[in-house]
Amino acid sequence: MSNIILYLFYFFTFYAFLPGIISRLFGFRVFKRGLSDTEISLTFDDGPDPEHTPRLLDLLKKHDVKATFFVVGKHAEAQPDIVERMHREGHSIGIHNYSHRSNWVMRPKSVARHVRMTSEAIERMTGEKPKFYRPPWGIMNLFDFASRSRMQVVLWSAMPGDWRVSTGAKKIENRMMKSLKGGEVYLLHDCGNTFGADREAPRNTIEALERFIPAALERGFSFVRVDDLMQSTAKAKSKAKREAGPIRKTIVGAWLLWERAFHALFRLESAIPGDSKSFLFYRVTAYHGQTVPLPGGETLRSGDKIVELHMNNELLYEFGRKARSTLQLAIQLIRAMERTMPQLAASVLQRSDAPSIKAVVGTSMVNRGVEQFGFTVVELPKGLFASATRLYLKCLLSVIHPQGKDRLGERSEMLIPKMIALSSTELIRRYGEAVSEVAAGEVEATNGHMA
Repeated sequence: MSNIILYLFYFFTFYAFLPGIISRLFGFRVFKRGLSDTEISLTFDDGPDPEHTPRLLDLLKKHDVKATFFVVGKHAEAQPDIVERMHREGHSIGIHNYSHRSNWVMRPKSVARHVRMTSEAIERMTGEKPKFYRPPWGIMNLFDFASRSRMQVVLWSAMPGDWRVSTGAKKIENRMMKSLKGGEVYLLHDCGNTFGADREAPRNTIEALERFIPAALERGFSFVRVDDLMQSTAKAKSKAKREAGPIRKTIVGAWLLWERAFHALFRLESAIPGDSKSFLFYRVTAYHGQTVPLPGGETLRSGDKIVELHMNNELLYEFGRKARSTLQLAIQLIRAMERTMPQLAASVLQRSDAPSIKAVVGTSMVNRGVEQFGFTVVELPKGLFASATRLYLKCLLSVIHPQGKDRLGERSEMLIPKMIALSSTELIRRYGEAVSEVAAGEVEATNGHMA
């Protein structure tokens, strides 16, 4: 008998108690509070209710407030029109099990069945599969962590205790105002038809919200769905990672010093003569590498004279530091290339040794989309050079990219350094007219200066 009791104790501890404590206290693998100065989220559990939920939706619509509803599956099936209205009016809909039963008293298979049945019901009514899950009472078991890859678990950061009538509307309002700050996720209820709740309690919740919502809006707060708050939180974390602390500043400073030393050591020339802020630098050297077919039937061979291309990593760092997203960084890179390529062509083609230059060649992890500028992309042969180049460029990417080192684990198969090559013939064909314009502009500027 004692062994059975001990077994039950261990089972309850590891299956239910510890996962619940870890998730609630430390936020492990759950979302419970956002990072935002002004955005807050209202979340409602246990509904929909045929009386209280429509009144609540009326109030939210009046103030153009968006919220998140964690619905009980059997309640949703009984009130499909209300669920459809939630979706139609722009609210987010998550899962609160099919019936309001604790995950501590259900097997993993039973929890999965509850989630699946509720998900299917919501999808039938709205046409969208729900992405968020809140277990009843916020109680998680060990296997809820494993299901996180399929659905994000959402808890809360503020709980006014609105499920009992005795709490009263004024006390609910006061508690919500006391905890009012950016990133807050409020746990509220639009249905009292569950174990431990009072059927008429949502009346107090709605009455409290009638005063709380205008007061929060007047203070400059905005009400957003949980998924929107999560996006704002991700952006805030990304920005925080980009902000250079003392150690990061030291590392970046040392790296930029090395970049300048590298430019001096190898005598790199700016694509725009005299401009140290040019996006592209280069040097003329001999090519040592594999044979590369170039457009137009030409071939680049070891020993050929080339323009070895180098991006301005200091400028890249500035782009990455200021960019708010990966897309914005990509747009900045494309525009920088568009501005600089004609200048590079003018600088190269006006050299006395230009006729002997076979191609413009570079090695970069930023190689997607360079075909639009005439470059051919070539895989680097496996070996020490490719490995060392990849290590260096990954370190560089972790510094310049807006998402920092997190980006290295995201689609890492695409973060591979490759050689890009542009034949001199293609350089002239694409940028010959631009070279003439650049040269004419230089002559005009010189004449103006002499005058």
